[in-house]
Amino acid sequence: MPILITGGAGYIGSHTCVELLHAGHEIVVVDNLSNSSLESLRRVRELTGRDFKFYQVDLLDQTELDRVFAENKIEAVIHFAGLKAVGESVEIPLFYYQNNITGTLILCEVMRKYGVNKIVFSSSATVYGMQEHVPISENLPLSATNPYGRTKLMIEEILNDLYLSNKDWSIALLRYFNPIGAHKSGLIGEDPNGRPNNLMPFISQVAVGRLAELSVFGNDYSTLDGTGVRDYIHVVDLAWGHLKALEKVITTTGIEAYNLGTGRGYSVLEMVTAFERVTGKHIPYRITDRRPGDIGICYADASKAERELGWIAEKGIEEMCIDAWRWQSNNPNGYRVEEKALEIF
Repeated sequence: MPILITGGAGYIGSHTCVELLHAGHEIVVVDNLSNSSLESLRRVRELTGRDFKFYQVDLLDQTELDRVFAENKIEAVIHFAGLKAVGESVEIPLFYYQNNITGTLILCEVMRKYGVNKIVFSSSATVYGMQEHVPISENLPLSATNPYGRTKLMIEEILNDLYLSNKDWSIALLRYFNPIGAHKSGLIGEDPNGRPNNLMPFISQVAVGRLAELSVFGNDYSTLDGTGVRDYIHVVDLAWGHLKALEKVITTTGIEAYNLGTGRGYSVLEMVTAFERVTGKHIPYRITDRRPGDIGICYADASKAERELGWIAEKGIEEMCIDAWRWQSNNPNGYRVEEKALEIF
């Protein structure tokens, strides 16, 4: 029985598709391609030597989503699909609430109709808000400081209520910290629309010449070098975390949240230095003002995922930087190549 991957053409989704296929799973991918590319799925096929169904469907289109379930006997869902830019969410909050929350409600309603009650949800460390202490564990109080984070928090609450209403559901809430890196082949990686919102694609686009310099938001935090410290996790480690969570939801019932991070923080300038060291590329940067809502230090306590899922992040910061640069240098313009025909259902 196939696993449905919503948002499977995106950055984390495409890497998870690769690992699922390598592990022997059958998959069905749904994506509206609003922030992703058919090229990523073509390369997933190339990397794995396996085919799969792809539906260009928006989760807000209940009729088309219903067709996906009617045509495939879905075993479980990994739910990546959603808008994800913090700054944009502040500018157009209603769009984020409509897309992320309503899309998830429709997905869950269609799942209920077809008797599919196993889901792995792509949440975020943004649900922890402005925590004063690190490492951050799953039992801390939750809050959010922007509309994007609030959509993740609201969806977690919706899924909790769904489980309370029917204890046959099995739900894993995966709270990511800062995914970076790319598949070691250099064929798939992070390809943001427009100016990058995250550090590593910003660094790599400076290195490849698409951007002139890196903006470093604040150097007056109480950290080793004054710049913000974050928990960076290799996207392939993150993909493996989804496989481990999937194994659990398929074999149990209940709802649990898991941090997916390394448990180690690196500052912005440490990341710049690491990238320069492994690639030999100089990264010019400019210190600018702090961004509203940013905190100084944030990294995960990921011991629950190790204890209950048997998962631990294995890849170090140098491998993250090398793989990110291999992707960017091989694909200076990302997936922006001539689109070829791809079978869409």
